[in-house]
This record gives sequence, structure tokens and C-alpha cells, in this order.
Amino acid sequence: MDTIEIYKKAVQNLILDYADLKPSHGEIDTEAIIDWEKGHFEVLHVGWDGQRRVHGVLIHIDVIGDKVWIQQDGTSPGVAEELVVAGIPRENIVLGFRPAHLRQHTGFATA
Repeated sequence: MDTIEIYKKAVQNLILDYADLKPSHGEIDTEAIIDWEKGHFEVLHVGWDGQRRVHGVLIHIDVIGDKVWIQQDGTSPGVAEELVVAGIPRENIVLGFRPAHLRQHTGFATA
């Protein structure tokens, strides 16, 4: 298995783990959206919390070239460290949700 396939597998495992978690309130489903071929991975919340409609992305990660781009991370404390533990080097993880001029201060890749 090449490096990109290893990265995709690690991201897929993380996405599936988060998709197994149900929000503590409301009638909200959690969905995993995985497009292996295009390197696109998401966790989506869909449902109702009382009278409030819930429809949004909790996690969005793309594998672009040889980098793992975290486009959205609605978790606490964040999924980047989980990806490092899964074997993806910090220099290959981009915090895409951070402005480009601030990425140099994150300890992760800038692009």
C-alpha cells in the first residue's frame, strides 16, 4: 500500500469512528460521506434539535496530492493530533480551516 492509500485509510477510519457517535441531544443522525477515489471524507449531522433544524459538516478532510487537508473540524480538541497518532506526519497535514498566513504558527504544514 502506498503512502496516499495509507493516509486515506487513516482518514477513513477516523471518519467512521466519529460517524458512530450520536449527539447527546436532539434527533440527529450522523453520516459518513466517503469518496475514496477523489480523497474526500466528511462527517455530517442531519436532523432536529427541538424546533431547530440541524444540517452541517462536523469534519471535512480531503487528501490532496501528498497532503491531508483538514477543511473543517468541529470537534474538541481537534482531529489533527488523532491523524498524527494514526501515522500521518505533521508536515503532511494542513489545517485548511486556518488562514494561510497563520498556518506557519500551527506546527503543521502550511500548504
